Amino acid sequence: MGVGAALLDDVRAAGATSVAIVGTGKNVGKTVTMRALYEAAVARGLQVGVVSAGRDGEAIDVIDRNPKPRLWLVPGTWIASALRTTRPLDHAGIPGGDIQTACGPLQLARVTEADYYELVGPPTVSGLRVAVEALHERCELVLVDGAIDRLATISSGEDVVIVACGAAAAATMADAVDDVRILVARLQLPLVDERESALRIDGALLPDVAAALLAAGEQRQVVVRSPAAVALTGRLAQRVFAQLRVRCEQPVKVVAVTVAPEGARRTFDPRAFVNAVAQATGLPAYDVYAGTCAKPAAWTR
Repeated sequence: MGVGAALLDDVRAAGATSVAIVGTGKNVGKTVTMRALYEAAVARGLQVGVVSAGRDGEAIDVIDRNPKPRLWLVPGTWIASALRTTRPLDHAGIPGGDIQTACGPLQLARVTEADYYELVGPPTVSGLRVAVEALHERCELVLVDGAIDRLATISSGEDVVIVACGAAAAATMADAVDDVRILVARLQLPLVDERESALRIDGALLPDVAAALLAAGEQRQVVVRSPAAVALTGRLAQRVFAQLRVRCEQPVKVVAVTVAPEGARRTFDPRAFVNAVAQATGLPAYDVYAGTCAKPAAWTR
């Protein structure tokens, strides 16, 4: 069984109808992960919708000018995007009114001709949620090339997250493993217990606020709306998750991690990397390039 099929099994086992792929940085395999999931879902005959929290599928990165993985979509696929293509599409109008992207209004369309497509999605949480809901009305599975600050779109029991990490976003393998472990811990904040005392944070949990809570020895639940509201990384994030009882109102379920062991400037040992990520996160880890998988020692499913 291929990596895409295994990832799809993880998503379906969680009962999910949409999955967001988020990354620890740029060029860590988000698009490759989404492509593997997409191909597996199409192979199983699922009606699939795709949307990007920004821009995806372009041949050259608009920021660093490096080549990027492409998205090959087949007829029957639904997209929510600014329609930057001359290829024929079955247009279905604009979802939820006038939602603007960086390249024009968001539109719904069904692919009628197999080819590479570029997706340009809504830049806001509310716009992305509208797009996901519109695709849900037409599709069995919705794939979101995500952004961590827009994870409020993923907040129900029918939504899950896959985290991508890789050599492009860290100086060493140890750093990459730490980064993904912290991000998974941040995303998987427990649900607030309404029976216990709580300190609710309006807006984001910022570094200065977190440091003050640590210094004060805060014992109450520290509650944010969603994991997207935790603006912490590195050693501070480690201390906060170890010493404070951070909780959220909209929990997120992470089902798997993918790894990209090769970056433009460095390469990690593929087998060592995928195994280290699985053990550090407690989740199945997949090398979407080599097609290998590692499970944490305590994995039971």
